[in-house]
Amino acid sequence: MTQVRAASLTNYSEVARASGLDPVQMLHDVGLNPNVLRQPDLLIPVERVTELLHISASKSGNESFGLCMAESRQLSNLGAVGLLIRDQASLRNSLNVLMRYQTLINGALSFMLEESAGLVVIREDLSAGKAQQSTRQRIEMALGVTLRLMREILGEAWQPRRVCFEHAAPRDLSVHHRLFGHRVEFDYEFNCIVCTRADLDARNASADPAMVRYAQQLLDASPKTGGATVHGDVRRTILLLLPSGRCTIEQVSDHLGLVCRTVQRRLDEHGQPFSSMVNEIRKELAMRHVMEGNRPLTEVAMMLGFSAPSAFSRWYLGQYGCSAKESRAKRDAKGRAAMAP
Repeated sequence: MTQVRAASLTNYSEVARASGLDPVQMLHDVGLNPNVLRQPDLLIPVERVTELLHISASKSGNESFGLCMAESRQLSNLGAVGLLIRDQASLRNSLNVLMRYQTLINGALSFMLEESAGLVVIREDLSAGKAQQSTRQRIEMALGVTLRLMREILGEAWQPRRVCFEHAAPRDLSVHHRLFGHRVEFDYEFNCIVCTRADLDARNASADPAMVRYAQQLLDASPKTGGATVHGDVRRTILLLLPSGRCTIEQVSDHLGLVCRTVQRRLDEHGQPFSSMVNEIRKELAMRHVMEGNRPLTEVAMMLGFSAPSAFSRWYLGQYGCSAKESRAKRDAKGRAAMAP
């Protein structure tokens, strides 16, 4: 079971109350003890966090619930890792620290930097916890928190070149524009924040090497619960590489800087071969893009790493006993029935 720090729920109570909800009751409804809000380092199941944010957004009618939680986040909310990130010499160093320790913060987060022609794409994706769960609220919160991190280094006035989301746009974009500016796109191929290489290498004027040493000592002395594993690293890398169509075990191993045989052995020890893991992630993404979104199915096929729509169709039929088109038709019929008087 994938777990995340309870700190992922920072500001939940405030946003819930502002949205007309009782935060204590909402936490009880998903099987979480309200005391987790006072224990930020406690590890809690990611599927319950996903469910909490999804039903909170649905019941309140606040489509930007997760993003509202991110608006006032600070690096200090990340504990010792946040201190280490905050006082690095540049944003590049800070993001490298974030990637190094991401499993201590959120074991379900996948994070990758891609650089080309002076631009930097910061890609993020999240495991749902359960294949049928919506990740919309959590991914908006994750990108919002990353932007808050970047502004702590680059200054509050800094604006990204673009911010892109896989999911469709909400009816009200005011929260997105308030946090990200007006260069926000939806129904994109992946979730990302785009900045320049100059942003990445700009000097952090408030960097404190003494605080870096102190934070590193805290991390080195802390228990390594939730630390990185090859199994978790492979899963996060598959999630990011699958849409590119270059997601073989050799390419994943190369991305991780490991020998392919080492990756195979570690996955075998975990009882889940590479092909099984790829199929599991494809099922998670299929539920997300077929049942939640309205992208053309040819695009969904590419996002799941299939070379042709026909290959995706055969795979989907084998997994679910019906076509993706039929699944969408049933979803739409159910939605119409729910809205009928």
